Amino acid sequence: MVVVSGLRRNFITDYDSLADRWWDPRGPLAPLGWIARARADFVPVPRNEQAMLLDVACGGGLFGPHLVGKGYRVIGVDLSAASLCEARHHGFHAVAQADIVALPFADESFDVVTAGQCLEHVPDPFAVVGELCRVLRPGGTLIVDTIADTRAARLVSITIAENLPVPGRPPRGTHDHRLFVNRARLIRVARAHGVELQLLGVRPHFGDGIRFLARRLEEVRMVRTKSTAVLFLGVGTKW
Repeated sequence: MVVVSGLRRNFITDYDSLADRWWDPRGPLAPLGWIARARADFVPVPRNEQAMLLDVACGGGLFGPHLVGKGYRVIGVDLSAASLCEARHHGFHAVAQADIVALPFADESFDVVTAGQCLEHVPDPFAVVGELCRVLRPGGTLIVDTIADTRAARLVSITIAENLPVPGRPPRGTHDHRLFVNRARLIRVARAHGVELQLLGVRPHFGDGIRFLARRLEEVRMVRTKSTAVLFLGVGTKW
């Protein structure tokens, strides 16, 4: 583990204070809902009627509604108790309060494991990736999305996104660029744990974004891009 000095330790406190805003379509957490919808496109058809899906750092449960009818028993885990109270009401069969670096589940327990917008908030995202792979069954699907450790990502995710006075703006200080994720290392660590990740870039749909700002639309679609230099998804199967 690489120790980075001076990192903030109160991200969970921040999310606790925002727990009543998880479902505000124009609030500071709204973009997480847009990304959750995009993530759901990669959830495969379950292999059997007992298929299990784990949503790591589930927050207020934004992923839950997109899983309804897909055939999974959905479990959410998060460190924020206040956020889990919200998740219980939005499509999750069960939730657990736990540190995502030490998941309270046995090896190979889940058919699908997802982790959205959390790797860029922990001191050692690669330890988390190891845990995600550990609880994933052979043949199961891993889906993660996070922010790349690039200058472009720093500009877009911090300089612009945290400072423009527009709906959906995250609070200042939400992101620390030193925690942004190295893509090559992410691929190497996942591979070392039996998962070959394919990275896909995503961004908000420009037209939807303009209509959202004009209050003519309540949700912005995420579209794929060739570049993974800012926001990206990683999808892979455990062998």
